[in-house]
Parts: sequence; C-alpha cells; structure tokens
Amino acid sequence: MDLGKSTLRLDASDEYMHPIEAAKNFNESMYVNLFDHRKGIGGWFRVGNRPNEGHAEMSFCFYLPGGRVAFMFRRVEIHGNHALDAGGMRFEVIEPLKKIALHYQGPACVLDNPQEMENPARAFADNPTVMVKAQFNFEGLTPVYGGEMVDEQGRPIEEDPEESFARGHYEQHLRGKGEISIGQQNFSLQGFGLRDHSWGPRYWQNLYWYRWLPLVFNDQFAVNVSIVQMASGRQHVWGMVYDTRDGSEPRYDPVEQATLCSALDERDQAYTQRVSLTTESGRCYAISGESLAMIPLRNRRQTDDGEWRHTRITEAMSRLTCDGLTGYGMAEYLDQMVDGKPVGRHC
Repeated sequence: MDLGKSTLRLDASDEYMHPIEAAKNFNESMYVNLFDHRKGIGGWFRVGNRPNEGHAEMSFCFYLPGGRVAFMFRRVEIHGNHALDAGGMRFEVIEPLKKIALHYQGPACVLDNPQEMENPARAFADNPTVMVKAQFNFEGLTPVYGGEMVDEQGRPIEEDPEESFARGHYEQHLRGKGEISIGQQNFSLQGFGLRDHSWGPRYWQNLYWYRWLPLVFNDQFAVNVSIVQMASGRQHVWGMVYDTRDGSEPRYDPVEQATLCSALDERDQAYTQRVSLTTESGRCYAISGESLAMIPLRNRRQTDDGEWRHTRITEAMSRLTCDGLTGYGMAEYLDQMVDGKPVGRHC
C-alpha cells in the first residue's frame, strides 16, 4: 500500500454513521470509558455494528468496589447502520467532536471473581444478574486525534479486510459525569476517560496482539498509547500525550516511540506494566501501572476453511503513576491464543 500522497481527513460529519462498505466484516463502533479518581470506580462501554453480518455487539463493563465486576455482552440483530443503539445501550452525539452522551438500561452479571468469565456460559449461569440503569455525559478534555486516510481525490485508502482493524479511527480524552444503578447499588461518578470511534473492516483475529493503555492523570495530563503487532512481525506504535502542566499549548503531542514490559500471573495475564514513551517533540515519559480489577474476555471466529481462531482480550482497570502523579485508565491486552497460550506474552 502506497501512502505517500495520502492525507488524514476528519470533520464533524465523521461523528455520525458512515455508509456500509462491501467488506463482509465492515464494522462501525464507539467506545468510551470513565473513571472516578476519588472513588476508584468506573467502567467502559461499547456498541459495534456489523451490518453485513446482521448484528451489533454490545459490551457493558463496570468495576465495582472490592474487585467485583458487573459485565454484559449481547449480540443483537440489526438491519442497516443507522445508529449506535443496540442491546439497551445508546450513544448520542450532543455536539460533534465535543460532547456525547451514553445511555444504558439492561442486565449485567455481577462477578465476585471476574476470572470466571474465562468460561462465559458458566459465568453467566453461576452468578447473579441484576438490572442496570446508566446515564453519562462527556465533553472533550482535549482535541480529537485521528481520522481516515484518504487519497488525493479524497477517497478512503482501501485495506485488505483480512488485515484491517480500524481504517477510520479517532480518539479523545474526556471529562465525564453521571449516575449508574447496578441492582440495589447507586453510584454518582465524576472523572475522566477516553472515547474511540472506528469504522471499516474488522475482525478481532486480524491483529496478532496489541497492548492499549488509555489513561488520565488530571485535566492537564493524559496519555493514550497502543502497540500493535501483526502475525508477519510488523509492529506499529500509535498514541498521543496531552501535557499542559508547563503552560504549553493545549494540543496532543504524538507518540513516536514506545516500549512496554509486563509482569504476568499464572494465567499469563498482566498485573503490572512499565511503559517508556518518547513523543515527536522529544519529551520522555516513564509510566508504571498496576491492575486493580481484571476480566478476561474472548472472541472466536471460524474461517472460511473451517479453522477456529481464538482471541483473548483482558480488560484491566488500572492505576498508573508518572512524575509523582497518580492516574486511572485501562490496560487492554489482546492476544491470539495458540495451544492455549497468548502469543504476545513476552510483552
């Protein structure tokens, strides 16, 4: 693929839904997370439409006090790509690229031991399900970062559907607040998070492994970094740092280099990590993280030749430190599983 004359395009219309493409695995999704730093609670929420496959994926995950997790996943029939509204969850654009809202009303399984989700059927059968009602409002803490690569005529750059993951893609750190009731428990949240809007062909098996850490320390300092590796060995680093602590211009400084070292438990799940970043401006950051609560999720897909491919995604609410500051966010690790082992366990 020649990207020599391509440009990154993003405008307010990208906040809304995109035309369905020919690729069978066309996906359009929105994700947002929110963590209350004072209370040490929060969660992440996602709707992903797969109109050519006739369904949407809805994920609700909330990290309760004491390491418990309330979780729900649903695959819901859809016809078209009209809205990110499925399974009781709805994303609403209030002001393009600046303000959004999230609504959820539906069930969630409450797990005292989130590791039980390694076997979803058993976990949902053995743990209580309660009703949830959530309403959160978000506004941009930062500018939006990302977009869609287009050619000189403004046409999207085509990618192989078997390798693509998020051809159109932007992210933004946020302030957020709202209310959530989980069974008989009620919580008010006010904190920070990150959102992600993606469109284009996607299979969860298209990437060999990735590590994604979206996090916020305060309203002057936020980080987002991902390290992605393909089965070919090709690796890509993506991310940005928002740091106005010295009075500098309120903009993102793109990540140029990143290295990550993780400590794994007996399940090969990362419970701590150390990240070193260098940005385009030459600033360096050393970040240490620890998991506060983790839930393992999985995705399985049968290829056209009948082979089953298994993907594991561990979702850890994490506390991180940098320059004497404490922040919160996610440590999301995706791995293809081969012979029961994650392929990226060295990182």
